[in-house]
This record gives sequence, structure tokens and C-alpha cells, in this order.
Amino acid sequence: MALLILILCIVALGSGLQRVAGMGLGLIAAPILAIAMGPVQGVMVVNVLAMINATMTAYTVREHIDWRRCWWIGSVFVVGSVAGALLIKSVSNALLLIIFGSLILVALFIVSVLKGRMPEPRGRLPLLVTGVVGGFTNTLAAVAGPVITVYAQAAKWEHRSFSATLQPLFAISGATSFFIKILMGAGGLGDTPWQVWPVGILGMFIGIFIGTRLAQVIARPVAHKLALFLASAGGFSALVRGLLAL
Repeated sequence: MALLILILCIVALGSGLQRVAGMGLGLIAAPILAIAMGPVQGVMVVNVLAMINATMTAYTVREHIDWRRCWWIGSVFVVGSVAGALLIKSVSNALLLIIFGSLILVALFIVSVLKGRMPEPRGRLPLLVTGVVGGFTNTLAAVAGPVITVYAQAAKWEHRSFSATLQPLFAISGATSFFIKILMGAGGLGDTPWQVWPVGILGMFIGIFIGTRLAQVIARPVAHKLALFLASAGGFSALVRGLLAL
């Protein structure tokens, strides 16, 4: 019951922030569920929930999606996902938590500190590199948003289009990460209580409903900063737990 209440609250919060700021569910839910359910199962659950949530959110912002960039970034997620699945199979849960927390903190550091200081990317290669790295981090930690944000800030991608395009990218990366881990034997959902899914979907509807209304009164930069703060706290907690487990 405690786990289900946690999932309901954290998914509602993450989905609401994602509707307002463009990302939030993976950043917030992944660190917490990795601690509550384990770094493999927790991330698998977030992969599935993020895929469903992003698909629903994408419908509400479909007119602003940049499908060209979405195609180039999303087309190579599978390459990074395979690398992430291989790493999951080869290291312990404690080390996974450490890598997981470190990846989130490094990605958030890049997004926050290096904002506006990166050279503007040109051509398709930066899009492909973003897709490979995003697939890796999403498979390992259920977070592709910060990696894509680094590219978006360097490319001066208009925020409304960027946050809308993140939604189909999250759906693609969630599906890719999930099926690659299943096919490669790097994870599974056999021990996941079935109640997690209806509770998680209920949390999404609550979050999207509230987020759609809050998006009209809350500035996107404010919601974005809140999502990054909560994600950094979750990443730090996962890192500390992994170090203690070692």
C-alpha cells in the first residue's frame, strides 16, 4: 500500500511538471522508484509509465512538435539502449545505483551550469549523438530529457517546440529501452505488483489534468527549475544509497 501511494503521488507530480515544463516524470520518478523497487525494476516501471504518459501528453501539444528533429534523434535510440542493457547485465545493483545517480547529477550539472556556453551544433551528427547518448541514459536511468536539453540549449531550440518534441521522443525512448532490456535479458517485470499499472495511469491523468491548468498560470522556467531540483535530490539519494550498499 505504501508503494502504491508513493507511485500515485510521484507519477502525478512528475506528469504535472512534464505537462508544464516538457519533462519531469522520468527525472522525478526514476530516482525514487529505483530506491523503492531496485535500480532495474524501478527503471523498467518508469520506462513503461513514461512511454504512456508521453504519448498522452504528445496529443495535447501535437501542433508544436518538430518531427524532423524527432526522427533524427529517435532513430538511433536503439544503439544507446543496447549499450545500456549490456552494462545492466554486467554490474551489481549497488554499482547500478551509483552509476544511475551519477548520470543524473552530471546531466543536470551540464544542463544548469553550461547553459548558453556550448557551441551551436550544426548538421545531423549532433542530433544522432544526442539520440545515442539519450538512449543509453534512458535505458540505464529512465532519463533522456537532460541529454536532449543540452542539445536544445546549444541549438537555441525554441522552448515550446522543444518541450512538445520531447513527448514523442520520450515515448520512443521508453518503448525502445523497455523492449531492448526484455530481449537482452537485462530486466523484467515479473515481480511487479499488478496494482502498479492502474495506480500509475491514474496518477498520470491527475497530473496531466492539473498540469494543463497550471501551465496557464505558472511560468515554464519556474516549473523547469523545480523539476531539476527534485531530480537532483533523487539522483543524490540514489548515489548515496549505492555507496552505502557497497
